[in-house]
This record gives sequence, structure tokens and C-alpha cells, in this order.
Amino acid sequence: MAVFEGSFTQTSTLRFAIVIGRFNDLVTGKLLEGCQDCLKRHGIDPNPHGTQVDYAWVPGSFEIPMVARQLALSHRYDAIICLGAVIKGQTPHFDYVAAEVSKGIAAIGFQTGVPVVFGVLTTDTLQQALERAGIKSNKGWEYAMGAIEMATLMRQMRSTSPDESPNNLPGATAQPLPSGEMKRAMASEEMM
Repeated sequence: MAVFEGSFTQTSTLRFAIVIGRFNDLVTGKLLEGCQDCLKRHGIDPNPHGTQVDYAWVPGSFEIPMVARQLALSHRYDAIICLGAVIKGQTPHFDYVAAEVSKGIAAIGFQTGVPVVFGVLTTDTLQQALERAGIKSNKGWEYAMGAIEMATLMRQMRSTSPDESPNNLPGATAQPLPSGEMKRAMASEEMM
């Protein structure tokens, strides 16, 4: 049997894109600093003029999925990190933005096969957001760790030859289904 596991040491050839929302930049700027610090400590050059990390600034969190999807479709990156902050106000706007951003970011990874890390804070107050962006800890660091792990894991899985894939090992029975059969199988599972 094969065991696939991400690595935090084989990072010298990894490429990342980071998409950052400008809205609530007091928070997103701190998330970005934590993210860059983590990347640097793991042998990845976060310099925007370097070769390993590209940056895309968008107006706010709602715009993150569109740009992240375009970056993923370029197939230039091993992982994409999305950084934003949605802070609850007095209207239901928070609920709509938070829901759509999370759905959009999740869909990108499924559609493209490129790991996309959800690094959008959704908090009730600015104080909560600041605590998560550096006062008590920095979630930006954690998001970068997730991106490194997923990037190296996916690279490892892609480099496995078909004869070594878990589906071709003795006793393995799982085989991919054609897309129409996959949809029918998923629909029948939902009915159960």
C-alpha cells in the first residue's frame, strides 16, 4: 500500500499564489505577514520579485474566488492561499459574503486539482479578527502551513506512476467511474 503525506522540507521548487482582499487590510495585512514568515522559514522565498510566490490584491473577500480560479487555471502554482476578513455587521451582508466566498474557494480546488487554502477570517468583531491575525496567534502562518503540506502532497501523488497508484496494488478494487456513472452513484448515495 502507498502512504501519501505532505512534506515541509521539499519546498525549493514549489510555487504559490496568494490572493489578498484589501478590505479590512489592517487584518489581511497581518495575515499576509504571518503567511510570508511561515513560507520563508520553510525555505520558500516570499519576495514578490522572486520566482516562488506571486501576489494578487483584490478589493475584498467576495472577489477572491474569481481571481484564485484564474490563477489555478494557469497551472503555474502548486497551491493558492486566499486571505481575507469578513467581519459581522448589523445587516445580513456578512452571511451572504461569507457563504459565497467559502463555496467559491472550495469549488476551485475541486474543479482544477490545485489546492486552494481558505484563509478568510469570518468573525463577529474586529477584535476577534485582530486576535487571529497576530495579537494572540497568526492564522496566516497556519494557512501557509496547510498550503505547503497540500502542495507537496499533491505533487507526490502526481509523481506516482500508474503501476504504483493505490488502485493498482494487489487487493485494491477502487477504480474511477466515468463521469456519468459517478453522478448516478453520488445521487443514489444521497437517497440512502
